[in-house]
Amino acid sequence: MHDYSRLLRVVMEQGQDVADRTGTGTRSIFGHQMRFNLEDGFPAVTTKRLAWKSVVAELLWFLEGSTDERRLAELTYGKPREELKDKSTIWTANADNQGVALGYQNHDYYKELGPVYGSQWRDFGEVDQLGHIIDLIMHDPDSRRIILSAWNPAELEEMALPPCHVMSQFRVYDGKLSCQLYQRSADVFLGVPFNIASYALLTHIVARHCNLGVGELIHTLGDAHIYHDHFDQVNEQLSRSEYPLPTLEIDEDFDLDMIFNVSMDGGYISGYEFETANKFKLTNYLHHDTIKAKMSV
Repeated sequence: MHDYSRLLRVVMEQGQDVADRTGTGTRSIFGHQMRFNLEDGFPAVTTKRLAWKSVVAELLWFLEGSTDERRLAELTYGKPREELKDKSTIWTANADNQGVALGYQNHDYYKELGPVYGSQWRDFGEVDQLGHIIDLIMHDPDSRRIILSAWNPAELEEMALPPCHVMSQFRVYDGKLSCQLYQRSADVFLGVPFNIASYALLTHIVARHCNLGVGELIHTLGDAHIYHDHFDQVNEQLSRSEYPLPTLEIDEDFDLDMIFNVSMDGGYISGYEFETANKFKLTNYLHHDTIKAKMSV
């Protein structure tokens, strides 16, 4: 994760202090790239604790096409929503603020976010992009068109939060799957470690389904920023030494076809158990303590 630590330093030392949508203020650079060889270990940040269960749950939520924040809660906590009225997720604030402002249904058992990531991945103009890219990887691996996009201009105004990680492109070389992610807006302290882990996990899941090894994750950033109220936390993180990377283990029982067989009924989703997120583990994950910081919404 040396590339990530270098990004923190570059933004702090070379960034411009600018205004932002949330009113918090950021220090920002425009244009940066990191590369992670997935064969060297799983790129989980070690200078603080990664919220691994949240990473897995959100990615599963995207993959199944859900836009209901309470479904994300079910995947995160491994329980039915009826038992989770007092539990929040990383999308709760967006549902309770932007989602409500858009007029979406919002109560203890259902919180709609509009056509965010999962909707675009699984139903972009009636195209199942996830199924399409898997078909290309398996039957036309030399294609330069293996692209997964979340940026749908026709539906941006209907989204509780327009996508930050907007597009990923996959490529197969020598039996290994690589992924390049383009992220238009990147909260470097809170969000980027999460995004790195999410797309590394996505690459592993798709590669496993297509009987491929893993290659690189290339993370290209547009506006990479650190919020002004995160400066102390960033300096604390940069003072810490890094540990060796952990290894990803995926339970043999997990199959991506489980996702494809999920059915939706009025927002409630069935098809596989709530505890699916437990099928993904990081072994030998050494890390420093959590560093808390407020998320700007």
